[in-house]
Amino acid sequence: MNFEKIGKPNIISILSRRNSVTPAALAQVEGYWEALRDDALVPPRSAINPRGIEDALEYAFILECIAPGIARFRLAGMHLNDLMGMEVCGMPLTAMFIPDARSSIAEVLTEVCACPQVSQLFLKAERSIGRPALEARMLLAPLTDDFGEVSRILGCLQSEGSIGRQPRRFSIAEIRNRQLAPEQRETPVLQERQPAGFADLHRHNAGEGESKRPNAARPALRLVASND
Repeated sequence: MNFEKIGKPNIISILSRRNSVTPAALAQVEGYWEALRDDALVPPRSAINPRGIEDALEYAFILECIAPGIARFRLAGMHLNDLMGMEVCGMPLTAMFIPDARSSIAEVLTEVCACPQVSQLFLKAERSIGRPALEARMLLAPLTDDFGEVSRILGCLQSEGSIGRQPRRFSIAEIRNRQLAPEQRETPVLQERQPAGFADLHRHNAGEGESKRPNAARPALRLVASND
């Protein structure tokens, strides 16, 4: 039997499938976030209703960005507490990452709010005694605050594997970003209305000016000559 011919494609196929399939909790949270966008670029934090992601609440969280690259947990599901072995609300998101990965997660947080963009992170936890193999996926999607600023993030973190007996922190294996473009239909409307408005104003002013001038087709003075 030719193992090289059968084994190699099978390994590639399995890895490809694992990377392409979105965990159920992440899919639900992202779908809910997309539904809230409606015609807006970024949905507001005030629109979030826990009932909309009821099956994913255990894995969901909301971050408050307090400075570029720095965000802390405002709300968090029990799964995140289990991973850290403690209550995570009030903690910075970077606390869930190993030191070498913290600059990368800070950069992602900055871009999610500034671009804005939706980011998915493929994570791997450190392994040691009491900490078996553990992988996870994280979703970060921007939200606006009460002032319309993008300073909140709706997130989801779902892991695969045993958490173990020790707190878990992650490294970043891969980052996938999706930048959000403004609604295309809005830009042409603004571009069309402004020139048309100026053109109408010009024509209107020109018409008013012409009505105040003598008619060019009629002479202002007429010379009447008589040969009688």
